[in-house]
Amino acid sequence: MRIVVSGASGLIGTSLVNEVRADGHEVVRLVRREPGASDEVRWNPAAHDLSPDVVSGADAVVHLAGAGVGDRPWTPGYKRTLIDSRVDGTTTIAAAIANAEKPPKVLVSASAVGWYGDRGDQVLREDEPAGTGFLADLCRTWESATAPAEEAGVRVAHVRSGLVLAHSGGLLGRIKPLFQLGLGGKLGSGRQYWPWISLRDEVAAIRFVLENDGVRGPVNLTGPEPATNAEFTAELARQLHRPAVVAVPAFALRAALWGFADEGILAGQRAIPAVLSEHGFSFADSTLSSALRYALA
Repeated sequence: MRIVVSGASGLIGTSLVNEVRADGHEVVRLVRREPGASDEVRWNPAAHDLSPDVVSGADAVVHLAGAGVGDRPWTPGYKRTLIDSRVDGTTTIAAAIANAEKPPKVLVSASAVGWYGDRGDQVLREDEPAGTGFLADLCRTWESATAPAEEAGVRVAHVRSGLVLAHSGGLLGRIKPLFQLGLGGKLGSGRQYWPWISLRDEVAAIRFVLENDGVRGPVNLTGPEPATNAEFTAELARQLHRPAVVAVPAFALRAALWGFADEGILAGQRAIPAVLSEHGFSFADSTLSSALRYALA
């Protein structure tokens, strides 16, 4: 296949590109800087600038680009960055696909379990409506920006990722050093559900969606057994052979992380991969224990 990828230098994009190339597929990487390699094409999502020729004739487009939700406190300015980096990019890609002479067969566009808002211990399948809050509103607008591609008859899948567990970067990149120092513990009450997924299953699931014509619409990219924060931190501490006794109170997280604390770390989404399961996807890491072993190896 010929696959056009945005966000190819990120945690998920890097792994995805390496895997599909190893299997002989051609990858075109969208970059916002001057291209430095033959497989790179410049685009400018802020200006809605991407030639339809770039995606015309491609078999698939995978759109992963977007500013990191947990990278910094949610000031009004950074909230604007989070919105623009997702909506402008998605709108630009969807418009290019809609105007392509030969549109790709499928657009796999990133989204997040933040769609559901804070839902406590409610089990969340893909047909649940959006929740409330900034993240839920962002995801709703983000997903709706693919409309031009859908209206052009292209199969569109919104992959709602959970917390991706990898050896470096992502969630573990932030909290593992604290646990290694013996300073880890539950965050807030610890009762909030964290919908984890290993990086290798995240990439495998994206490839599964690419290759299965019957998969469209929202798809939860989460492990089969979401864990509470207390369960997650206890298992991480066990595998690192460190205590997990330094609980971080909610007020401290709110002071340090502003809006992201309430809607990210302290919010709970008990999201399950119903669509993946219904279509026969097989997880390499079906338990939290397995996913953490993989990520810590």
